[in-house]
Amino acid sequence: MNSISDHHGHHHAISADADRGKLRLALGLIVGFMVVEVVAGILADSLALLSDAAHMLTDAGAVALALTALGLAARPPSARFTFGLGRAEILSAQANGATLLVLAGVIGFEAVRRLFDPPAVEGGLVIAVGLLGAAVNLGAAWALASAERRSLNVEGARAHVLTDLYASLGAALAGAVVVLFGIREADPVAALLVALLMLRTAWSLLRDSGRVLLEGAPAGMDPAAIGDALARHPGVIEVHDLHVWEVTTDFPALAAHVLVAPGDDCHRIRRELQELLGERFAIRHTTLQVDHERAEELLDIERRP
Repeated sequence: MNSISDHHGHHHAISADADRGKLRLALGLIVGFMVVEVVAGILADSLALLSDAAHMLTDAGAVALALTALGLAARPPSARFTFGLGRAEILSAQANGATLLVLAGVIGFEAVRRLFDPPAVEGGLVIAVGLLGAAVNLGAAWALASAERRSLNVEGARAHVLTDLYASLGAALAGAVVVLFGIREADPVAALLVALLMLRTAWSLLRDSGRVLLEGAPAGMDPAAIGDALARHPGVIEVHDLHVWEVTTDFPALAAHVLVAPGDDCHRIRRELQELLGERFAIRHTTLQVDHERAEELLDIERRP
């Protein structure tokens, strides 16, 4: 087990080093522009800009948290944390999802309130800042998209930035509508759309991170199909106590109890099953207990009172 865990931790260390620079670049772009957007939003009295700035704050938090989690996940396994700290990335994704959920509620409530009493908005300033924000988010999204490792943590940070990209474009569009047609309701409508986008991102992050923390089967893996493939292997009589879960992103694990015919080579069948799981299902961290059927029946008799 140690050799498997150590290899996984080494792989994380290599990819984490490659990704940190890109995450730092994205963080610098986001924080720098967020300050500009807050000032412009206050001066223009634009909720769309302020909501976009609030979303950029969550982006900054997401990327900062992703950086911290990457550092923790890259640490090698220890006597206390035998799988390493890979799930720090899952906790990071869940924290980002929860923050987005709260912010979406706050922005949505304020947007509805302003929809019934829209204030005067400096449309020209909103357009300029919104387009500049879109350019900044595009740069940050590119930095995160080029990250070598596709972890839920990095994907969560990227989802934040992409949602914010759409929000910046929405703010610029709202400013254009205000300038061209004088429809002041466009600003709170744009803010409401931002809130809906945030809700969608939050749900996705909470659902995926929750599945990992609750040790559900990894996305795209069917435990019934895996069990059927094991049971159909020559020499296998029965497979039970099958568990498939995800330690962290790209680290699926499996445990199962396998019964084989009396006289068959348990060790050979175990090696063949491990190869099958690795090649067909990309599961390489496995714990297979392989016993002869008759020995299992004798054990059951001995256990009875």
